[in-house]
Amino acid sequence: MQPSDPQAVRCAIYTRKSTEDGLEQDFNSLDAQRECAEAYILSQRHERWTALHEHFDDGGFTGANTERPALQRLLAEVEGGGVDCVVVYKVDRLSRSLLDFARIMEVLDKRGVSFVSVTQQLNTNSPMGRLTLNVLLSFAQSEREIISERTRDKMSAARHKGKWTGGFPALGYDADASSKRLAVNDAEATIVRNIFDIFVGTGSLAETLEEIRRRGWKTKSWTTRKSKQRPGAPFDRPALLRLLTNVLYVGEVRHGGQLYPGEQPGIVDREVWTKANELLKDRRRGPSVRARMRHGAVLEGLLVCAVCGKSMAHGYTTKGARRYRYYLCQKARKVGSKACPGQLIAARRIEHAIASALYETASHHLELGSVLPGDRATWEAAGRARQRAALETLVEQIRYDHSTERALIRLSSSTEVQVGIRKSSFDRKRLSSESESGAPELPRISRIMALAIRFEKLLRDGVVSNYVGLAGHAGVSTVRISQIMKLRSLAPAIQERVLFLAGDSGLSEAGLREIAEEIDWRRQLKMFDQLRKRCVKA
Repeated sequence: MQPSDPQAVRCAIYTRKSTEDGLEQDFNSLDAQRECAEAYILSQRHERWTALHEHFDDGGFTGANTERPALQRLLAEVEGGGVDCVVVYKVDRLSRSLLDFARIMEVLDKRGVSFVSVTQQLNTNSPMGRLTLNVLLSFAQSEREIISERTRDKMSAARHKGKWTGGFPALGYDADASSKRLAVNDAEATIVRNIFDIFVGTGSLAETLEEIRRRGWKTKSWTTRKSKQRPGAPFDRPALLRLLTNVLYVGEVRHGGQLYPGEQPGIVDREVWTKANELLKDRRRGPSVRARMRHGAVLEGLLVCAVCGKSMAHGYTTKGARRYRYYLCQKARKVGSKACPGQLIAARRIEHAIASALYETASHHLELGSVLPGDRATWEAAGRARQRAALETLVEQIRYDHSTERALIRLSSSTEVQVGIRKSSFDRKRLSSESESGAPELPRISRIMALAIRFEKLLRDGVVSNYVGLAGHAGVSTVRISQIMKLRSLAPAIQERVLFLAGDSGLSEAGLREIAEEIDWRRQLKMFDQLRKRCVKA
């Protein structure tokens, strides 16, 4: 609540404490800082200083950066013109980084907001106050850097001696508070050894995860020094990888990329641990973000699984010289396909469908057209970096549901667009009755003819309004739609003969499209017979 007096100096009090220790007390450091600031503001009542009732308190946040919720709220209030003066107990409560402090002061100066440090008698309304402030802040930053350096040196020395320096205890060990060492937990150590044996035996992370879940094993459950319970969670792929690569289990510690003999006893045979890590090394591909983008991951970070809500990551597999790209649900990848079955879609299909839907929507929304690069042909030639930039500007999220084969595009303007995305043989598991009965598969040209008839029905029934919508529904380009639909210009007798071909006819789609250029159906029939004869001779 802001003061009603228009001449009042509205003062926002900001407090911060680096750790959470003591915050549970009735009167803590944040309260002490605020009380001191309120007393100072009261002493300036002759200048009409008034403290805002809203609290800007960051408990348990470092001053080394600006990622603090209360500070962000304070800066937002400053930008909104609701603050005339920012009051802190000491300069380093606001920031310990000279660069961050300069940025904060730039925001304050831009809005004409002054800054006051209560215990250091600083006021940025005067040039001397600003100079003194910068000098004190330089000392604050130097102090922070010295403390950080000392802490790193201490941690490094401890790791060189093989000591455990805290953190989350690993499964198989308990933290001994008296000796400050890791003690073996026999029951958990048996589980760890069994996990290593299962992985070495199967060589598969997915099978190992499935067996772990079947046996009901979970990650480490432990109690903090403040008696807070940290229950174990079901294993996923990252947790299993961390366990299999942890050098604690062979009696070592890692620091700065180097290994040192640890104080804790090993619980896994070194030969088993080495074999497990060799298996991991052999199967590790791990392309970088840049490499994934090079292979066309333009939807990564935007595509979400509609079934479980997890993001869908880009991947690829190769067969010979060909590369097949896809998007796979992260839950299915980490926990196993049974956790979220079927959430895999060929990348090319969904990327083309999304682009087609955006261009169709752009025809009704001018603001979209100003971001999209030209037409669909321009989009294809724009390059992945430009495509990605356009998508990040336009799209907030894309939710794909494999069960309905549809995606919901949520645009940044809060508009929602639905698009159909048909799966291909790459990502659809088909139970073909024809293959079981030995019946021959329809020729490709017959299937294309059937598609043309189906597409025309969709247009006639109003499911889609034009070729752009049809392309989005089918997950192909508008050029491809035009090629397929040209077959509907063939004489009905030719269409019927193409539909009911048996075996490999040898008829080419290009040859039929050439026939479709002829207006006279009788002439088409003669050209079709000639084409069939050439195919038989060939």
